[in-house]
This record gives sequence, structure tokens and C-alpha cells, in this order.
Amino acid sequence: MEMSYLESVLMMRQEILLLGVTILLLLYDLCASERAKKPFDTIAVLLMSAVTVIGFVPMVAGEAFGGMYVNNSMSQMVKGVLNIGAVLVFLQSRTWLNDTRVIGKRSEAYLIIMFTLLGMYLMASAGHFLVFYLGLELASLPLAVLIAYNKWSSEGMEAGAKFVLVAAFSSGMMLMGISYFYGMAGMEGLYFDNLHVYMTAEPLQLMALVFFLSGVAFKISIVPFHLWTADVYQGAPTNVSAYLSVVSKGAAVFALMFLSWKLFAQTDLWPYFQYILAALIVLTITIGNLFAIRQTNMKRFLAFSSISQAGYILLGMIAGTPMAMTSVVYYLLIYMVSNIGLFGVVSVLENATGKVKISDYDGLYKTNPYLSVIMMLFLFSLGGIPPFAGFFSKFFVFMSAAADGWYVLDFIALINTVISLYYYLLVVKAMFIKENDTPLAPVATDGSSKIGLFICLVGTLLLGLVSCGYNYIETLVF
Repeated sequence: MEMSYLESVLMMRQEILLLGVTILLLLYDLCASERAKKPFDTIAVLLMSAVTVIGFVPMVAGEAFGGMYVNNSMSQMVKGVLNIGAVLVFLQSRTWLNDTRVIGKRSEAYLIIMFTLLGMYLMASAGHFLVFYLGLELASLPLAVLIAYNKWSSEGMEAGAKFVLVAAFSSGMMLMGISYFYGMAGMEGLYFDNLHVYMTAEPLQLMALVFFLSGVAFKISIVPFHLWTADVYQGAPTNVSAYLSVVSKGAAVFALMFLSWKLFAQTDLWPYFQYILAALIVLTITIGNLFAIRQTNMKRFLAFSSISQAGYILLGMIAGTPMAMTSVVYYLLIYMVSNIGLFGVVSVLENATGKVKISDYDGLYKTNPYLSVIMMLFLFSLGGIPPFAGFFSKFFVFMSAAADGWYVLDFIALINTVISLYYYLLVVKAMFIKENDTPLAPVATDGSSKIGLFICLVGTLLLGLVSCGYNYIETLVF
């Protein structure tokens, strides 16, 4: 039975709720006095937390607008995971946005993040290439404003310009691939559920696959489409870099996972897709690790670390099975709490001291023991050291690839895990072992950042030990 227009609109409950909260905050910012706007950040966090909680309330699965919008338990949970990341970024951005140079426009940052999140929602629920592309652009273009938010920083302005150029180029490549899909199958070929019927291993279709995958690879920072990442992360405000590294990248990964499952896994193109993915995984993990070792700036270090982590995420995707999808979502959930927590510590130290070089962390434990220990735990999780959550996320990713026979790829990834442990431990060594006559002065952490760091720390310590997150996601997939 075909749904009415009202039923189709109500199917988009999460999008409507997020848009409603965004408009409400926008009106509050426009109409309230300066005194009344003082608790704006607190209200934004509370409303976004409410959106997150309500988003996990089960909904009836279905399609709307002729199959252009698809809602199911997996897409609903993905939006919830992205919401959690946004709330954590909100919590850790308070000090930065209360700086005298940006406090006059702090509300705009929250609103821009919400609008990008709305685009990510559309990407997660898209059943049609046009809806996917609209969501992608809505999620990408406003980020350039956030990257260049610190107008007094020449690095920030340069990073914003680079991001715009990269976003435009990657979108063009993706549209080229989509146009090839349209040329093969006509209007029906733009629906994800229909395209696999027309997919064979013809040269034009292989070109469509390459162009489309290249466009998405830019968003995820996959080698060789990664060169913008370090410059943008270094120039952007640290909290914006955290959002780019986790939430924005996570949305692109979810979209690629859904599309690969729907479009390629059941067709003759799937083996070609897997071999392309395998090559990208080896390049991404290896080059990301090798360049991370060379970095002296903490934000560039985290940029190459995130590039390497993207390779592990793709490793979980290569099998194309429900188990693989489960491992990817679980990996991203744990990567989210570990990486946002790590960026949170860097942000606290940068806001207080202006220091972002790894050498500035020498002897940090003497003056800031709590921040040093927390940072060490996040680094251990990203490195995959047991019993932290990162170990279990990597274990499930390796297991899903091995179940499909990718043993050599698992072995290469395992060697690279040892390399990543080396450069993560370099930071730990700087904080706890290296001597420094003038270490950073003791830093006071604001209450909002403390809450964000506490949530990330609890997730890092508990998610892996109980592994309930993996089992819950697995029930949604199967």
C-alpha cells in the first residue's frame, strides 16, 4: 500500500526533530537579548542530547517518497551514533567558543554543525543517488565555514579554501560516476535497490565504480586522496578537526558501507570492488602510519593517525557480509569515543597554553597528571592495546576480513598495528619519560570538557570489556 504524503514526512522523524531543534535555536539566537543568550551552549547541548535519546526510540521501518528515502533500524542507529559524536564535540567546544574573539558568533558554530548533521542523516537514509548527493553537499559545504572560523588565523583561512576546492573536486568525480550509472540504466538506475540488476563487469561500469569510489574516498581521507587532511586539521580549530575526523568521516563511511552492500555485493562488480578496496586499505594504513611517525605537530599527527584508522575501517568493509557491516559500525563507535577524547585533551591544552607541538608535551605528567593519564588511555585504545575498547574493535574487524579469506590483508594490517603502537607510544614517552625543565603549566579543565572527557573515557574502558555494543549492532544487521 502506497504511503500518503503525511506518512512519508512522518517517516523522517529524526530529520524533522533535528531541523526543529535547529530552527528553535536559530530563533532563540535572533530574538534573545545578550544576557538571555549566555546559556546558549548549555541549551544547545541539552536539546541535542534530547534529540539523541529520542532518536534511539524504535521506529517502524519503511520507505518514503517512492523509495528515495529509506528508514530502518540500522540507519536509525547510525544517526544515533553520529548524534553522540556531535554532543561530545559540543561539550568540548565551550572553551573555544567562549574566547573573546569568537564569542559573538558562537551560536553559529552549533547551528552549522546541526545543519551538517542533517545532511549526514539524508546520506544514511538515502535510497536514491540524488538524495544521497544532496545530503553529501549539505554535510560538506558548511564545514568550510567551521574550518575557517578563526578569521585571525591565516592557517585557518588557507585550510578553509583547501577544503572547498577538495570538496568541489571530489563532488565532481562522484557526479561523473553517478552520471555513468544513469547512462547505463536510466532513471531506474538512480534507485539503489534497482541498480544492481543492471550491473555487470563492462568497462563503462568499472569506470563508474572508480569515479564514484574516488569521490567518496576524498571524504574519508583514503590514500591517495588524503593530501588535504593534515593541512586542514592543522588550520582548523581543534574541536572542528575532531568533528571532521570522527563524525564527518563516520557519515561518509556509513554511506559507502550501505552503498557497497546494496549496489555491488550482489553483482559481477563485487570482486573488482574488493580488489580496489584491498589496494586502498594497504596504501592507507601504511602511508598513514609512516607519515604519522614523522610529525612534530600534534594536530598533523592526529590527522595521519585518522588516515590510518580509515584503512582499518575499510578492512572491516571488504567482506561485504552482515558480520562485516557490524564490525564497521562497532569500530566507528569506539573510534568515536577514543578519538574525540584524544582531541578533547589536545583542545584543553591548546586553549590554555597555545601549544600544539609534540615536544611541548615533554614532562606533561609532572604538571598535568590527570590529563596525561587520560590521554595515554585514549592512545592505548587507538593503538589496539587490550583490554581497552580499541583492541576489541580491531579484533572484530580482523575477524570479519579473515572469515572471507583475506588472510594476507589481515597480516599486513597486523604489522601496521605494531607500527602504529610505536608512534602512539612516542607521545606517551614524551608525557611520562622525557625530561623537561619547563613543562606546560597546570591547566584547569572547564566543567563541560570534563563531562565530555568522562563520557569518552567510560566508553573507551567499558565498551570493549562488555562487547555489548557489538552484539546489539549484530542483532540490527541480522
